[in-house]
Amino acid sequence: MSGRAPCIYLASRSPRRRELLAQIGVDPALLDVEVDESWDGEEPPRVHVMRLALEKARRGWAQAATSRPLPVLAADTAVVLDDAILGKAEQLHEAAAMLKRLSGRSHWVFSGVALIDLRGEERSVVNMSRVVFRALSAEEIRVYCDTGEPLGKAGGYAIQGRAAAFIERLEGSYSGVMGLPLCETAALLRAAAVPI
Repeated sequence: MSGRAPCIYLASRSPRRRELLAQIGVDPALLDVEVDESWDGEEPPRVHVMRLALEKARRGWAQAATSRPLPVLAADTAVVLDDAILGKAEQLHEAAAMLKRLSGRSHWVFSGVALIDLRGEERSVVNMSRVVFRALSAEEIRVYCDTGEPLGKAGGYAIQGRAAAFIERLEGSYSGVMGLPLCETAALLRAAAVPI
């Protein structure tokens, strides 16, 4: 990183979000927050990602209250197929089942971003991107799963990894599909007077 003092806290365990922030010149201090990310099957996916992003930011804000005061940024991303959220693949068979469902179809990736500024004011936004997968063979799915890359990934894939070869078309934000839409995030940071 830059070696400069952090200008925000990032309430996230995701190394990808930190890498994405580095692209716009932001070097955050990290906060390890934990929230229940399970989906009840009824909450609209757009509402779900926004609620979780805000909950993470609020927990981060409370955690940072005893430290140096800085704005707190948080995000949540969900892969959505047929109005249902595909969670993070925890086991390879789960990843394979998700990829089989995504094969030859389009799906949505919703990324909610929340920022709490130094006054405690909350700002939030949701980015929606449409991703189209080409048809995948059972062998391609098996080989991809054998790499281990799908584990811990929403929808069982990482757009910035080997699964890039599965994507026929993307309408929206590449960084949003990775987990942090930079255009919207930069706008939130500018509104909170965070230098980028």
